Amino acid sequence: MNNRRHFIKATTMAGIGAGITGYKTFAAPSVEKGKRIGIIGLDTSHSIAFTREFNSLEPEPALHGYRVVAAYPHGSRDIGSSVSRIPAYTEEIKKFDVAIVDSIDSLLAASDVVLLNTNDGRLHLEQALPVIRAGKRFFIDKPMTASLKEAVEIFDEANRMKVPVFSCSSLRYMENAQKVAKGEFGKVYGATTWSPAIIEKTHPDLFWYGIHGVETLLTAMGKGCKSVTRFYSDGADVVIGIWEDGRFGTFRGLREGKTDYGGIAFTEKGVINLGPYQGYKPLLFEIARFFETGISPIDQRETLEILAFMEAADESKRLGGTKCNLPGF
Repeated sequence: MNNRRHFIKATTMAGIGAGITGYKTFAAPSVEKGKRIGIIGLDTSHSIAFTREFNSLEPEPALHGYRVVAAYPHGSRDIGSSVSRIPAYTEEIKKFDVAIVDSIDSLLAASDVVLLNTNDGRLHLEQALPVIRAGKRFFIDKPMTASLKEAVEIFDEANRMKVPVFSCSSLRYMENAQKVAKGEFGKVYGATTWSPAIIEKTHPDLFWYGIHGVETLLTAMGKGCKSVTRFYSDGADVVIGIWEDGRFGTFRGLREGKTDYGGIAFTEKGVINLGPYQGYKPLLFEIARFFETGISPIDQRETLEILAFMEAADESKRLGGTKCNLPGF
Protein backbone atom coordinates (compact mmCIF):
# COMPACT_ATOMS: atom_id res chain seq x y z
CA MET A 1 0.00 0.00 0.00
CA ASN A 2 3.02 2.30 0.05
CA ASN A 3 3.85 2.04 -3.66
CA ARG A 4 1.83 4.84 -5.22
CA ARG A 5 3.49 5.45 -8.53
CA HIS A 6 2.61 8.54 -10.64
CA PHE A 7 0.18 10.41 -8.37
CA ILE A 8 1.55 9.22 -5.03
CA LYS A 9 5.12 10.07 -4.16
CA ALA A 10 5.10 8.41 -0.76
CA THR A 11 5.01 11.29 0.32
CA THR A 12 4.39 11.52 25.41
CA MET A 13 3.27 10.36 27.92
CA ALA A 14 4.94 8.29 30.65
CA GLY A 15 2.45 6.96 33.19
CA ILE A 16 -0.79 8.19 31.64
CA GLY A 17 -2.77 5.22 32.78
CA ALA A 18 -2.87 1.51 33.44
CA GLY A 19 -1.51 -0.90 30.85
CA ILE A 20 0.98 1.48 29.22
CA THR A 21 4.46 0.59 28.04
CA GLY A 22 6.94 2.56 25.97
CA TYR A 23 10.01 4.77 25.99
CA LYS A 24 11.09 8.22 24.85
CA THR A 25 13.77 8.88 22.28
CA PHE A 26 13.65 12.68 22.36
CA ALA A 27 12.36 15.36 24.68
CA ALA A 28 8.80 15.96 23.53
CA PRO A 29 6.99 19.19 24.30
CA SER A 30 4.14 19.06 26.74
CA VAL A 31 0.80 18.47 25.05
CA GLU A 32 -2.03 20.85 25.78
CA LYS A 33 -5.14 19.14 27.10
CA GLY A 34 -7.60 18.84 24.26
CA LYS A 35 -4.79 18.26 21.73
CA ARG A 36 -3.88 14.68 22.64
CA ILE A 37 -4.45 12.17 19.81
CA GLY A 38 -4.93 8.46 20.37
CA ILE A 39 -4.47 5.99 17.52
CA ILE A 40 -6.37 2.73 17.20
CA GLY A 41 -4.63 0.23 14.94
CA LEU A 42 -0.94 -0.22 14.17
CA ASP A 43 -1.52 -2.63 11.29
CA THR A 44 -1.15 0.11 8.67
CA SER A 45 1.66 2.38 7.54
CA HIS A 46 -0.77 5.29 7.82
CA SER A 47 -0.40 5.25 11.60
CA ILE A 48 3.33 5.83 11.31
CA ALA A 49 3.02 8.41 8.52
CA PHE A 50 0.35 10.39 10.38
CA THR A 51 2.36 10.32 13.63
CA ARG A 52 5.50 11.47 11.84
CA GLU A 53 3.68 14.66 10.82
CA PHE A 54 1.82 15.37 14.06
CA ASN A 55 4.86 14.63 16.25
CA SER A 56 7.47 16.38 14.14
CA LEU A 57 9.92 18.52 16.10
CA GLU A 58 8.78 21.36 13.82
CA PRO A 59 5.11 20.55 13.10
CA GLU A 60 3.10 22.47 10.53
CA PRO A 61 1.02 25.32 12.03
CA ALA A 62 -2.02 23.87 10.24
CA LEU A 63 -1.85 20.87 12.59
CA HIS A 64 -2.96 23.18 15.43
CA GLY A 65 -0.64 21.66 18.04
CA TYR A 66 -2.21 18.20 18.02
CA ARG A 67 0.15 15.33 18.87
CA VAL A 68 -0.18 11.56 19.00
CA VAL A 69 0.39 10.49 22.59
CA ALA A 70 -0.93 6.92 22.75
CA ALA A 71 -1.64 3.98 20.46
CA TYR A 72 -3.61 0.76 20.77
CA PRO A 73 -1.83 -1.63 18.39
CA HIS A 74 -4.41 -4.25 17.62
CA GLY A 75 -6.11 -4.03 14.27
CA SER A 76 -6.81 -6.94 11.97
CA ARG A 77 -6.93 -10.39 13.51
CA ASP A 78 -6.75 -12.48 10.33
CA ILE A 79 -5.41 -10.43 7.38
CA GLY A 80 -1.86 -11.73 7.24
CA SER A 81 -0.33 -8.67 5.57
CA SER A 82 -1.81 -6.46 8.29
CA VAL A 83 -1.22 -8.64 11.35
CA SER A 84 2.44 -9.10 10.44
CA ARG A 85 3.05 -5.34 10.52
CA ILE A 86 1.94 -4.75 14.09
CA PRO A 87 5.16 -5.65 15.98
CA ALA A 88 7.44 -3.51 13.79
CA TYR A 89 5.03 -0.56 13.67
CA THR A 90 4.59 -0.77 17.44
CA GLU A 91 8.33 -0.36 17.90
CA GLU A 92 8.51 2.36 15.24
CA ILE A 93 5.78 4.53 16.75
CA LYS A 94 7.47 4.50 20.17
CA LYS A 95 10.29 6.51 18.61
CA PHE A 96 7.85 9.42 18.32
CA ASP A 97 7.23 9.49 22.07
CA VAL A 98 3.99 7.53 21.79
CA ALA A 99 2.91 5.26 24.64
CA ILE A 100 1.47 1.83 23.86
CA VAL A 101 -1.75 0.92 25.66
CA ASP A 102 -3.39 -2.46 26.13
CA SER A 103 -7.03 -1.53 25.51
CA ILE A 104 -9.24 1.00 23.76
CA ASP A 105 -10.50 2.10 27.18
CA SER A 106 -6.93 2.96 28.23
CA LEU A 107 -6.46 4.83 24.96
CA LEU A 108 -9.60 6.88 25.54
CA ALA A 109 -8.49 7.77 29.07
CA ALA A 110 -5.20 9.07 27.68
CA SER A 111 -6.46 11.02 24.66
CA ASP A 112 -8.87 13.76 23.65
CA VAL A 113 -9.44 12.87 19.98
CA VAL A 114 -8.94 9.65 18.02
CA LEU A 115 -7.59 8.38 14.71
CA LEU A 116 -9.27 5.03 14.03
CA ASN A 117 -6.69 3.68 11.60
CA THR A 118 -7.24 -0.08 11.79
CA ASN A 119 -6.67 -1.43 8.29
CA ASP A 120 -9.51 -3.93 8.62
CA GLY A 121 -12.82 -2.20 7.92
CA ARG A 122 -14.74 -5.10 9.48
CA LEU A 123 -13.55 -3.95 12.92
CA HIS A 124 -14.46 -0.29 12.59
CA LEU A 125 -18.00 -0.48 13.99
CA GLU A 126 -16.82 -2.50 16.99
CA GLN A 127 -13.96 -0.08 17.65
CA ALA A 128 -15.94 3.10 16.92
CA LEU A 129 -18.71 2.46 19.44
CA PRO A 130 -16.58 2.97 22.61
CA VAL A 131 -15.07 6.11 21.06
CA ILE A 132 -18.57 7.48 20.45
CA ARG A 133 -19.71 6.58 23.97
CA ALA A 134 -16.67 8.42 25.35
CA GLY A 135 -17.69 11.51 23.37
CA LYS A 136 -14.38 11.79 21.48
CA ARG A 137 -14.19 13.37 18.03
CA PHE A 138 -12.65 10.87 15.63
CA PHE A 139 -11.50 10.24 12.09
CA ILE A 140 -11.92 6.80 10.47
CA ASP A 141 -9.32 5.83 7.89
CA LYS A 142 -10.47 4.15 4.69
CA PRO A 143 -12.44 2.02 4.25
CA MET A 144 -14.92 3.50 6.71
CA THR A 145 -16.38 0.01 7.11
CA ALA A 146 -16.63 -3.21 5.14
CA SER A 147 -20.33 -2.65 4.47
CA LEU A 148 -22.76 0.20 3.88
CA LYS A 149 -24.96 -1.04 6.72
CA GLU A 150 -22.20 -0.71 9.33
CA ALA A 151 -21.25 2.78 8.13
CA VAL A 152 -24.88 3.83 8.57
CA GLU A 153 -24.78 2.39 12.10
CA ILE A 154 -21.67 4.40 12.98
CA PHE A 155 -23.13 7.65 11.66
CA ASP A 156 -26.50 7.01 13.34
CA GLU A 157 -24.91 6.37 16.72
CA ALA A 158 -22.48 9.28 16.39
CA ASN A 159 -25.32 11.62 15.43
CA ARG A 160 -27.47 10.36 18.31
CA MET A 161 -24.62 11.02 20.75
CA LYS A 162 -23.65 14.28 18.99
CA VAL A 163 -20.07 13.05 18.38
CA PRO A 164 -18.37 14.44 15.24
CA VAL A 165 -16.86 11.86 12.88
CA PHE A 166 -15.71 11.67 9.28
CA SER A 167 -13.91 9.24 6.99
CA CYS A 168 -12.18 9.42 3.62
CA SER A 169 -9.25 8.45 1.40
CA SER A 170 -6.34 10.88 1.20
CA LEU A 171 -6.77 10.99 -2.59
CA ARG A 172 -9.84 13.18 -2.07
CA TYR A 173 -7.41 15.98 -1.23
CA MET A 174 -5.42 15.96 -4.45
CA GLU A 175 -5.07 19.60 -5.43
CA ASN A 176 -7.18 19.72 -8.61
CA ALA A 177 -9.70 17.21 -7.28
CA GLN A 178 -10.53 19.77 -4.61
CA LYS A 179 -10.63 22.62 -7.10
CA VAL A 180 -13.00 20.66 -9.34
CA ALA A 181 -15.21 19.78 -6.36
CA LYS A 182 -15.37 23.45 -5.34
CA GLY A 183 -16.45 24.53 -8.82
CA GLU A 184 -13.27 26.39 -9.77
CA PHE A 185 -13.40 24.90 -13.28
CA GLY A 186 -17.13 25.40 -13.72
CA LYS A 187 -19.65 22.65 -14.35
CA VAL A 188 -18.39 19.05 -14.32
CA TYR A 189 -19.69 17.10 -17.30
CA GLY A 190 -18.08 13.79 -16.37
CA ALA A 191 -14.94 12.17 -14.95
CA THR A 192 -12.75 9.10 -15.25
CA THR A 193 -10.56 7.82 -12.42
CA TRP A 194 -8.36 4.79 -11.83
CA SER A 195 -6.52 3.12 -8.98
CA PRO A 196 -5.30 -0.33 -7.98
CA ALA A 197 -8.12 -2.66 -6.97
CA ILE A 198 -6.24 -5.27 -4.99
CA ILE A 199 -8.57 -8.03 -3.79
CA GLU A 200 -8.59 -8.98 -0.12
CA LYS A 201 -10.83 -12.02 0.46
CA THR A 202 -12.15 -10.69 3.79
CA HIS A 203 -13.62 -7.52 2.23
CA PRO A 204 -16.12 -6.80 -0.51
CA ASP A 205 -13.99 -6.33 -3.62
CA LEU A 206 -13.64 -2.55 -4.11
CA PHE A 207 -13.86 -1.71 -0.39
CA TRP A 208 -10.30 -2.89 0.24
CA TYR A 209 -8.35 -0.74 -2.20
CA GLY A 210 -10.52 0.31 -5.12
CA ILE A 211 -12.07 2.84 -2.74
CA HIS A 212 -9.21 5.25 -3.54
CA GLY A 213 -10.30 5.66 -7.15
CA VAL A 214 -14.01 5.48 -6.35
CA GLU A 215 -13.68 8.29 -3.82
CA THR A 216 -11.71 10.36 -6.32
CA LEU A 217 -14.54 9.89 -8.83
CA LEU A 218 -17.27 10.98 -6.43
CA THR A 219 -15.15 13.88 -5.19
CA ALA A 220 -15.08 15.22 -8.75
CA MET A 221 -18.65 14.32 -9.72
CA GLY A 222 -20.41 15.07 -6.43
CA LYS A 223 -23.41 13.27 -4.97
CA GLY A 224 -26.27 11.95 -7.06
CA CYS A 225 -25.12 8.68 -8.63
CA LYS A 226 -28.21 6.52 -9.14
CA SER A 227 -26.95 3.35 -10.87
CA VAL A 228 -23.80 1.51 -11.93
CA THR A 229 -22.80 -1.09 -14.47
CA ARG A 230 -19.62 -3.13 -14.05
CA PHE A 231 -17.62 -5.25 -16.48
CA TYR A 232 -14.08 -6.55 -16.96
CA SER A 233 -11.89 -5.13 -19.71
CA ASP A 234 -8.17 -5.34 -20.49
CA GLY A 235 -6.88 -6.17 -17.01
CA ALA A 236 -9.28 -3.90 -15.14
CA ASP A 237 -12.73 -3.87 -13.60
CA VAL A 238 -14.63 -0.96 -15.09
CA VAL A 239 -17.59 0.63 -13.30
CA ILE A 240 -19.75 3.17 -15.11
CA GLY A 241 -21.97 5.29 -12.90
CA ILE A 242 -24.95 7.29 -14.11
CA TRP A 243 -25.92 10.39 -12.13
CA GLU A 244 -29.46 11.68 -11.61
CA ASP A 245 -28.87 14.60 -13.98
CA GLY A 246 -27.72 12.34 -16.82
CA ARG A 247 -23.96 12.75 -16.38
CA PHE A 248 -21.80 9.66 -16.12
CA GLY A 249 -18.45 8.87 -14.55
CA THR A 250 -16.15 5.90 -14.90
CA PHE A 251 -13.88 4.12 -12.42
CA ARG A 252 -11.23 1.69 -13.66
CA GLY A 253 -9.97 -0.70 -10.97
CA LEU A 254 -6.57 -1.97 -12.05
CA ARG A 255 -5.72 -5.63 -11.51
CA GLU A 256 -2.62 -7.71 -12.14
CA GLY A 257 -0.34 -5.73 -9.81
CA LYS A 258 -0.70 -2.36 -11.53
CA THR A 259 -0.17 0.53 -9.11
CA ASP A 260 -1.18 3.63 -11.03
CA TYR A 261 -3.50 6.25 -9.52
CA GLY A 262 -5.10 9.13 -11.37
CA GLY A 263 -8.09 10.83 -12.85
CA ILE A 264 -9.39 13.47 -15.20
CA ALA A 265 -12.53 15.58 -15.09
CA PHE A 266 -14.33 16.97 -18.13
CA THR A 267 -15.35 20.46 -17.11
CA GLU A 268 -16.73 23.69 -18.46
CA LYS A 269 -13.17 25.07 -18.55
CA GLY A 270 -11.53 22.03 -20.15
CA VAL A 271 -10.16 18.60 -19.31
CA ILE A 272 -8.56 18.76 -15.87
CA ASN A 273 -5.97 16.36 -14.45
CA LEU A 274 -7.13 15.70 -10.89
CA GLY A 275 -3.62 15.71 -9.37
CA PRO A 276 -1.12 16.36 -8.15
CA TYR A 277 -1.07 14.16 -5.10
CA GLN A 278 0.74 15.93 -2.26
CA GLY A 279 1.04 13.13 0.26
CA TYR A 280 -0.91 12.91 3.49
CA LYS A 281 -0.45 16.49 4.65
CA PRO A 282 -3.61 17.96 3.03
CA LEU A 283 -5.70 15.24 4.69
CA LEU A 284 -3.99 15.74 8.05
CA PHE A 285 -4.63 19.50 7.86
CA GLU A 286 -8.33 18.71 7.39
CA ILE A 287 -8.27 16.24 10.28
CA ALA A 288 -6.64 18.78 12.60
CA ARG A 289 -9.17 21.44 11.57
CA PHE A 290 -11.94 18.91 12.23
CA PHE A 291 -10.52 18.11 15.67
CA GLU A 292 -10.41 21.83 16.37
CA THR A 293 -13.92 22.73 15.16
CA GLY A 294 -15.93 19.52 15.35
CA ILE A 295 -17.19 20.23 11.83
CA SER A 296 -16.76 17.45 9.25
CA PRO A 297 -15.38 18.60 5.88
CA ILE A 298 -17.44 15.91 4.11
CA ASP A 299 -21.18 15.48 4.03
CA GLN A 300 -22.12 12.13 5.56
CA ARG A 301 -24.39 11.30 2.63
CA GLU A 302 -21.48 11.64 0.23
CA THR A 303 -19.45 9.15 2.27
CA LEU A 304 -22.38 6.74 2.32
CA GLU A 305 -22.87 7.16 -1.43
CA ILE A 306 -19.26 6.07 -2.00
CA LEU A 307 -19.97 2.84 -0.10
CA ALA A 308 -23.32 2.41 -1.87
CA PHE A 309 -21.53 2.83 -5.24
CA MET A 310 -19.13 0.01 -4.34
CA GLU A 311 -21.90 -2.29 -3.10
CA ALA A 312 -23.90 -1.73 -6.28
CA ALA A 313 -20.76 -2.41 -8.33
CA ASP A 314 -20.32 -5.74 -6.55
CA GLU A 315 -23.95 -6.61 -7.23
CA SER A 316 -23.54 -5.74 -10.91
CA LYS A 317 -20.49 -8.00 -11.10
CA ARG A 318 -22.40 -10.84 -9.41
CA LEU A 319 -25.20 -10.44 -11.97
CA GLY A 320 -22.83 -10.51 -14.93
CA GLY A 321 -22.80 -6.80 -15.74
CA THR A 322 -26.43 -5.94 -15.12
CA LYS A 323 -27.15 -2.28 -14.33
CA CYS A 324 -27.83 -1.97 -10.61
CA ASN A 325 -29.31 0.91 -8.65
CA LEU A 326 -27.42 2.16 -5.62
CA PRO A 327 -28.92 0.81 -2.38
CA GLY A 328 -30.72 3.29 -0.17
CA PHE A 329 -29.34 4.49 3.14
